[in-house]
Amino acid sequence: MSDSPAGPPVYPSWPNPGRRNLPIRISTPTNDAGARAAAHLSGFPGSKASQHDPIQPVRPPEGAPNVVVVLVDDMGFGASTPYGGPCEMPTAERLADGGLRYSRFHVTALCSPTRQALMTGRNHHSVGMGVTSEMSTLEPGYTGFRPPSAATMAQILSGNGYATAAFGKWHQTPPVEVNPTGPFNRWPTGEGFGTFYGFMGAEMNHWYPQLYSGTTPVEPDRLPEDGYHLTEDLVDHTIDWIRDQHAITPDQPFFAYLALGATHGPFHVQKEWREKYAGRFDEGWDEMRKQTLARQKELGLVPQDTVLAPWPDGLPQWWELSEMEREVAARFMETYAGFAEHADVQVGRITDELERLGLLDDTIFVYMLGDNGASGEGGPEGTLREHLVGHGIADDTADMHARLDSFGDPTTYAIYPAGWASAMNTPYAWTKQIASHLGGTRDGLIVHWPNGIAARGEIRHQWHHVIDVLPTILEVAGLPHPTTVYGVTQQVIEGVSMAYSFADADAADRRVTQYFEMVGNRGIYHNGWMAVTRHGTPWLMVDGGDRPFEEDVWELYHTDNDWSQAFDLANEGPDQLRALRDIFLIEASRHQVFPLDDRVTERENPAIAGRLDLHHGRDSIELGPRTGRLTEEAAPNVKNRSHVITVPLTAGSDADSGVLVAQGGRFGGWSLYVVDGRPTYAYNCYGRELTTVRSEEALPAGDHEVTMRFTYAGGPPGDAADVALEIDGREVATGRVPQTTAYYFAFDETLNVGVDRGAPVTDDYAPVHNRFTGTVHGVRFDLDTQIELGEQVKRQLTRLAND
Repeated sequence: MSDSPAGPPVYPSWPNPGRRNLPIRISTPTNDAGARAAAHLSGFPGSKASQHDPIQPVRPPEGAPNVVVVLVDDMGFGASTPYGGPCEMPTAERLADGGLRYSRFHVTALCSPTRQALMTGRNHHSVGMGVTSEMSTLEPGYTGFRPPSAATMAQILSGNGYATAAFGKWHQTPPVEVNPTGPFNRWPTGEGFGTFYGFMGAEMNHWYPQLYSGTTPVEPDRLPEDGYHLTEDLVDHTIDWIRDQHAITPDQPFFAYLALGATHGPFHVQKEWREKYAGRFDEGWDEMRKQTLARQKELGLVPQDTVLAPWPDGLPQWWELSEMEREVAARFMETYAGFAEHADVQVGRITDELERLGLLDDTIFVYMLGDNGASGEGGPEGTLREHLVGHGIADDTADMHARLDSFGDPTTYAIYPAGWASAMNTPYAWTKQIASHLGGTRDGLIVHWPNGIAARGEIRHQWHHVIDVLPTILEVAGLPHPTTVYGVTQQVIEGVSMAYSFADADAADRRVTQYFEMVGNRGIYHNGWMAVTRHGTPWLMVDGGDRPFEEDVWELYHTDNDWSQAFDLANEGPDQLRALRDIFLIEASRHQVFPLDDRVTERENPAIAGRLDLHHGRDSIELGPRTGRLTEEAAPNVKNRSHVITVPLTAGSDADSGVLVAQGGRFGGWSLYVVDGRPTYAYNCYGRELTTVRSEEALPAGDHEVTMRFTYAGGPPGDAADVALEIDGREVATGRVPQTTAYYFAFDETLNVGVDRGAPVTDDYAPVHNRFTGTVHGVRFDLDTQIELGEQVKRQLTRLAND
């Protein structure tokens, strides 16, 4: 490792004050009509006789570097090899060896909040993203609507002349706006990115993704059997854009943002990547934690006296598992490790291309190894059907053991056991969601910029937060924090630049206070001390928050001396704890944290969460024959209510087949379709229980109306329902669905007329290629009454939608 340079690096000088007001005016039109009239005598503009120079494009200050930000999803601090973990990540190692690793970098404990904080440089509650976008409510800190007073990184950089593009996961747009009619101002291309290719939501099936190019729905032209994988596709598009941008406008710096779907569930990867890790995790998570901590000490990431944080309550130790449970758990971790390495190797293709183009040295490459801690949402057992655990149901270990060879393939939707999540957050306690403990909030960060950072392979221990990335980028680009953007006065950027630490490993921390909160879990950091209280358990996402907030127990840690929060000093330092709790109250009040809300899965259904869904109040909705790609909140909400679906169609023969209308996919949803002329309805509950109701009577050729009547039992969310199928008003089949979906069908699937996109709801038809062979003329949904929201709620939502 090289020594740091003697003096601080020199960044581009700050420009004139015009850059504080975006967009920058590039010309001043004259109001002198006489001068304009006379100008025609001198020739058209651009001719030899013209007295005018051509309009010049806006460009950043001289010396501004290219910017690449890569974000890995759901990766814990102790997962990757650069941070002592077991998942081989050669690209991360390469960038770390050529740059800096940060040992005390923090995020927010959930996806959307971290991403909104990254993009805006403000705390997540300050910009309305207190939880994920699908869990939003009407409270100011939780609306899911970014205020225009908090411009994004892309808006600021593009406003100063950067070319901008985003690829992969975009989890910040209000779900109610992810629909064919928008509005699109909160989509990536409305938030400062000139190009977008990726998906809109929490997660995506890596084998059968549903993607967007800009705001246009697109789908891959290959299937998994043809060698398709989402991560490879996203990187292909990133590389193509960088090549085109450099070829066409080589003098224009660029900002490329790649937000991978990996390593968020589902764990999808080719078999050979999983098999590379066969047997490596047979010793279990207890031993893995010890090995990882030893490597972290060798690397200098943690002090030599660091000890492992206490094991989370409710999680079994490895030795407590049966042989079958151990085999299943080990296979989950093998799949995850292969998934992580595969993703990192694809990122390596970007660095190789930057190097080939001669751009790598003048690119500040920010590699974030996680947007929260590793996910414990697979539960103690792990799951091949993620939405089971999300709805409070444990997966069956014997069933998973029988499918060991399928892990990672298109028939699975896996998340590993929470024991592995805890191990991947070594040396810290707890996981994603738990904002109180460092296992939920501390992640790896690598910064590589050879032309701006002289240090090679060094570690920085300064305490920082994700809101600090934006001001860092602005400083190294020589750009001021904007005062107004599109005429809107801007909120103060709450982050502080990390650039001071690039050349000085011993520089004093410039971030000394930071609050944390997520679904009721809370913490406050101040001058090396932390006061924290864990309110919930991350794998108990339904009815898991029965304890009143007033009864939460606060803990106290001196993290300068106790790096891993292993020694609770609450009893020894009651005055210190009281002072920190007062600071939390001040910070939480400033940043719109209150009122606290500990609901998790319940908030996924807008009708139950108490926010208005797109079709609230409508009892009849008609969709056209080509309507499609309606996300959960853009589709008619058929959950927990009686409803009737009617499809007018024309059968070409009595042997037509294919989908009439479907919502969801293999791991949760429903489908109304035809098999060899016979109308059929399938209800897939969490990917575990499939109910199929099929007519014995086939549709003859000609015009018909197929109807499905769904009569909900009327109990609590997820109650049973009776189903009846009709042809032209005659009942032809009946059945009963013993359990229905309570809160959400799927995060990655959509509703489509005439076809089932993505993974199929049922194996009665093929993935993707299942369009109805006759003609569907449309679909009508007739819906029973739903929860009625008050006028005040409606007014608030109308205001937000128009903001």
